[in-house]
Amino acid sequence: MRRRITLAHLTAIDLPPPALVAAAARAGFDGVGLRLLRVTPDSPGYPLMDDPRLLSETRAALGDTGLACPDIEFVKLAPETDLAALGPLLDAGAALGARHVIAAPYDPDPSRLADRLGRLAEEAAARGLAGAVLEFFPWTPVADLAACRRVAEAAGPRAGILVDALHFDRSGSSLAELAAVPPDRLPFVHLCDAPVCPPYTTDELLHTARAHRLPPGAGGIDLGALLAALPPEVPLALEVPAPPGQPLDARLAGLMAATRRLLARQAPRD
Repeated sequence: MRRRITLAHLTAIDLPPPALVAAAARAGFDGVGLRLLRVTPDSPGYPLMDDPRLLSETRAALGDTGLACPDIEFVKLAPETDLAALGPLLDAGAALGARHVIAAPYDPDPSRLADRLGRLAEEAAARGLAGAVLEFFPWTPVADLAACRRVAEAAGPRAGILVDALHFDRSGSSLAELAAVPPDRLPFVHLCDAPVCPPYTTDELLHTARAHRLPPGAGGIDLGALLAALPPEVPLALEVPAPPGQPLDARLAGLMAATRRLLARQAPRD
């Protein structure tokens, strides 16, 4: 079975959703993740839940291209986050056919974080999504895979784990820990590459994560070992923000080609 490859919105965050869908289709992707909430002051979000026209245009673009929208992002789970206010976001995700909402861990209380992740996952499921996935970041209270697994398991069966190759490598998480995660907790992964030159300051972690990743195979992360530790055929979402310079279509086509080369090296040989 051919592995599904989608495009995470951060890779081309300046594109509104319909334009992102069109660009991803031209490059041969199977789908797009969409950022509906602004994450930083200098990075846009596209609140389709507040813009019926743009939501309709995005759904039309998905229908015209045949692309899927497997995930929407992302909810910062902080102590002050109002879960009740997220209903329209989840409704928009359901209208797009999304399967998961991505959450980020900004609550220092692991018990409260797990409870709220579980509630978010159940609210998503009530609207037809599969649930929520928690992404770990080295600069947050949930800094690595082991901590993320503990929170997700405490949150209940509809809470998954989002492994991002960059954060996995820079958090010091191990391949043995990854291989031990139950497959049903890993609905998809974020794939990219980057230089490997620890230790990293928080500013370095943030800058690379948000603006300066590399295509698969262009950095020092052992992506082959990472893929080997994951469940077979787990979908890949390419999240590769980069400085401006290369034309968009050429950059996306290059990302797809680099990923196909990586996967070809992983394929068993007769």
